[in-house]
Amino acid sequence: MTIDNITNFEIRAVIDEYIHKERDREIMKRRLCDGICFEPLAEEFDLSATQVKNIVYRCQNMIFKRLKC
Repeated sequence: MTIDNITNFEIRAVIDEYIHKERDREIMKRRLCDGICFEPLAEEFDLSATQVKNIVYRCQNMIFKRLKC
């Protein structure tokens, strides 16, 4: 299974279940479901692009394991 075969609904459900910080959940939904790049996310959440990248990389590994990608 690849990420392309998974619906936004399924991705959002896994994010809601396994990502505990509200800010991180919102960042992951915006990144994975809405396709927003790191720099606009950094501006939106008042973080640096590096901070956003760290959050995304840390969380996406766990999400992809749950989705079996």
